[in-house]
Amino acid sequence: MKQFLDEHFLLETATAQKLYHEYAKQMPIIDYHCHLSPKEIAGDHQFKNLAQVWLYGDHYKWRAMRTNGVDESYCTGDKTDREKFDQWAATVPYTLRNPLYHWTHLELQRYFGVNEILNEQSAENIYSHCTALLQTKEYSVRNLLRKMNVALVCTTDDPVDSLEYHIQLKNEGFEIPILPAFRPDNAMNVTSAASFNAYVKKLEAVSGITVSSFDDFLYALQNRHDFFASVGCRVSDHGLEEIYVEDFTGSEIDAIFYKIHSGKELSLTEQRKFKSAMLLHFAEWDWEKGWVQQFHLGALRNNNTRMMQQLGPDTGWDSIGDFQQGKSLAGFLTKLDDDNKLARTIIYNLNPADNEVMATMIGNYNDGSVAGKIQFGSAWWFLDQKDGMIKQLNALSNMGLLSRFVGMLTDSRSFLSYPRHEYFRRILCNLFGDEIEKGELPNDIPWVGKVIQDICYRNARNYFGWQQVLADV
Repeated sequence: MKQFLDEHFLLETATAQKLYHEYAKQMPIIDYHCHLSPKEIAGDHQFKNLAQVWLYGDHYKWRAMRTNGVDESYCTGDKTDREKFDQWAATVPYTLRNPLYHWTHLELQRYFGVNEILNEQSAENIYSHCTALLQTKEYSVRNLLRKMNVALVCTTDDPVDSLEYHIQLKNEGFEIPILPAFRPDNAMNVTSAASFNAYVKKLEAVSGITVSSFDDFLYALQNRHDFFASVGCRVSDHGLEEIYVEDFTGSEIDAIFYKIHSGKELSLTEQRKFKSAMLLHFAEWDWEKGWVQQFHLGALRNNNTRMMQQLGPDTGWDSIGDFQQGKSLAGFLTKLDDDNKLARTIIYNLNPADNEVMATMIGNYNDGSVAGKIQFGSAWWFLDQKDGMIKQLNALSNMGLLSRFVGMLTDSRSFLSYPRHEYFRRILCNLFGDEIEKGELPNDIPWVGKVIQDICYRNARNYFGWQQVLADV
């Protein structure tokens, strides 16, 4: 019987072990999509205890605790940090076969050297040990990034963000580039006139542009797009239920903007037309600047209305949606491709039923101009676990070129999430190792090792155009 979480964790063959330990393990991490706080990085924040670094803002853990019968006061409420941690420790044994069980113990091992299983009995020792380490300078957030060999981070930032902390980090010369990513979801959220117009006011304030027409609105947003580029941004991102690709005319969009800017609510058809127009404008700006655009598709968000009203978004009330993705996505990409304005694009799906849809869709627009120009993004959110990763990797392998894949990201708000890259790399090496030992792939370790290293690091480095700021490892 193998020991839990030993050095060969998830590596079922000698070949898989060789591929991971000699090739994948050493590669730096490029985290090209996450939700880390640039303010905490700029301030080199020091967490006071294990609960703060682990439980604050982590809706994955909150969902598990609620499912385990833990009261909300221990998740997002007013209980003390220690009380919240104790409830999490009591929940962990019940997370068997959930990825949280693996992630929790990988994080304890990699960051804190803790090999114990977390439960009610071990909670006191683990909390005290980890909290004491977090008080030392070696555990500031910048050193947590260094500890995990992180080479570059892209945060997720609204167009109205000042980017002051990115600028501070750049001016300080922090050796790990912390770059913004342009996330304009709020700029096309027209489900509420009051919320949209409040956002327009913020946009006016940061851009210095008075917005009274749709052209003004676009001008102000493009001003922010330009500003993001000046701070080093090369990536945009959109979190959408589906791609919007309704037919519209310029005069229709002008009228729709005037209507909502006047405080009147839009019909569903008007909302979809407006969102369709905005997506095309954003995509064209990305193409003009040579950016990479990302689309995270298929989340059904904020399902529990009562808890959404009580706690707000991103608190753990989301699920996989069953939206129709293929036809609208093809229509959107075709419109851009027809005008030769299709930027490098990464498409992520949340519904695993769409894996083959995405894996085949990317081949329709890979035109030979760039290796892997259109990417099927890594397993995302609820699919960011062993089974989900394997299914995504297999779909991409069967219908595209896995060897050109830009690899893993954290999509996390936690500075302790970087073992997720290790988790992915072990799974990747195990797939290759298994097929080599079965004779399904040649036993050419140097070549397969290179392909694995490309997926872990080099493909992303080259795809995003970061050759000037990142080493060629």
